[in-house]
Amino acid sequence: MIKNSRRYLAALAIAACYAGQSVGVAQAADYPSQPITFIVPYAAGGSSDTRSRQLAQKMGESLGTTVVVENRPGASGNIGTSQIARAKPDGYTIGLGNFAPMAVNKSLYGKTLPFDPEKDIQPIALIERGAMVLGVGSQSPYASVGALVKDGKAKPNHLNYASTGAGGASHLVSELFKDSAGFNAVHIPYRGGAPASNDLIAGNVDFYLELASLFIPHTTSDQPRIRALAVASEERLKALPNVPTFKEQGIDLVASNWFGVIAPAGVPQDIVARLNKAVNQALGEESYRSVVQAQGAEVAGGSPEDFQAFIRSESERWSKLIEQKNITVQ
Repeated sequence: MIKNSRRYLAALAIAACYAGQSVGVAQAADYPSQPITFIVPYAAGGSSDTRSRQLAQKMGESLGTTVVVENRPGASGNIGTSQIARAKPDGYTIGLGNFAPMAVNKSLYGKTLPFDPEKDIQPIALIERGAMVLGVGSQSPYASVGALVKDGKAKPNHLNYASTGAGGASHLVSELFKDSAGFNAVHIPYRGGAPASNDLIAGNVDFYLELASLFIPHTTSDQPRIRALAVASEERLKALPNVPTFKEQGIDLVASNWFGVIAPAGVPQDIVARLNKAVNQALGEESYRSVVQAQGAEVAGGSPEDFQAFIRSESERWSKLIEQKNITVQ
């Protein structure tokens, strides 16, 4: 009797297991059957928000549902990214994963980071890389990278540079630039790109490395207020064709601030594949690509595995620099 009971319970357990698998398959086959939430870990109105809304619309058209963008800013992207990581892994909550929370903040915040980018996040696809551009004010005496570096070497710590805060892309890439070129300069952090740009234009800081999208309006107008000296990409940008790369000027510097689509770990792989397909379809549309390129960025794309490998390489690269320079957040 006991043996029969055990066999019966075992049979029930196996049946339940198969039933759960069947439900999962059915859910994946019906996906999506409701709107999808797209969390942006930054404030509305910025470049991250704008790009997310463009992508969300295209993804919704491809998936046959509405993709609703929700902004969850704060703590250098940690708050919104944490909400993505903690969401139910059913494919109905996805979001924007970028440079800081995915590749840098673990080194800056350590155990206080409320999520693990490696364990708690499922990468979907890298959507774009925004090459960093070296800018000086239009009244600056520096007309080339060589002139700026020469002065920096001749007068250690005479130059200063702006950033959007300790540990941000503009700060880290500037530190990499100094190391690659062999000179020193004083770091002046600002609370955002607008005040940093304003002080660059006013001549209060000597240089600033930032996304091309922030500089383009100031460099291509009839009366330019910022002079772009170099771009940290392998090739010149279509939006700034007259600005040479760092490599063209003898400095081995390629660095970008990048965006991708992420989901919570544990999302079924067939749903991951559907989301990845929708992202890549959006990136392939000329109407989308032209907007990205006009703002000085490079359309990416690829598989979830490609994005995962890219995140790992970026994490390794910047964690070494953060440790070497003893960079901390205030």
